[in-house]
Amino acid sequence: MTLKWNSIFHKLHLLSCVAIPPSSRSLHVGQRASLIKAFSRRDVELFGDLTGDTNPLHLDPAYASTTSFRAPVVHGVLINGLISAVLGTKMPGHGCVLLRQEIHFSAPLYIGEKVLAEAEVRKIKMSLAFIAVTCSVKDKVVMKGEVTVMMPEEQQKD
Repeated sequence: MTLKWNSIFHKLHLLSCVAIPPSSRSLHVGQRASLIKAFSRRDVELFGDLTGDTNPLHLDPAYASTTSFRAPVVHGVLINGLISAVLGTKMPGHGCVLLRQEIHFSAPLYIGEKVLAEAEVRKIKMSLAFIAVTCSVKDKVVMKGEVTVMMPEEQQKD
């Protein structure tokens, strides 16, 4: 019986010494994620209430009609929140931390328009992912930029 246990122990010890290649990173260059959302008038009103940004350009159709936009536009930070949703729920996903962003708003997003928020991994360096982001309505880009995120620990394997 002792010989049998020694044999099993020896086999287990050998298995524990076998080099197992590190798992590959689940995030890779070229990977993409997206979501689609249309903001309602109520969404914009709630955002204004939550933040205190009650600029009539966003909330008052009569005022907005006197501007070059001709209608209320969605807050830029609310649009940018879609990128946060893509990063935090889809790619890299739960546990990622937004460290830096550089964004540019190139066109207005009007209430009710369906906006496509997209992210694409451009570079990975150690625990950081450099990601290009865009928000667009059909062929109209309303926001674009780049973000840097710290990946969740389970995605930081080399």
